[in-house]
Amino acid sequence: MERKTVTLWYDPEGDYLEVIFDQKPGYFRETENGQVMEKVDETGNMLGFSVLNISSFRGKEPLEVALASGQ
Repeated sequence: MERKTVTLWYDPEGDYLEVIFDQKPGYFRETENGQVMEKVDETGNMLGFSVLNISSFRGKEPLEVALASGQ
């Protein structure tokens, strides 16, 4: 089974979490939730996502957001 590396980066000062599945050129675009951005490549394949103000979810129901399919 092939393993892939996932890059996680958390900035506590900015209260920002970024999760990258694939280190390829791409861009962030909005999702249905204003706190979540998805990173996609030029053909729409999912490369990762980011969450702003992640601490605001503490003690609440799990966050569910539809992200781009592909990859």
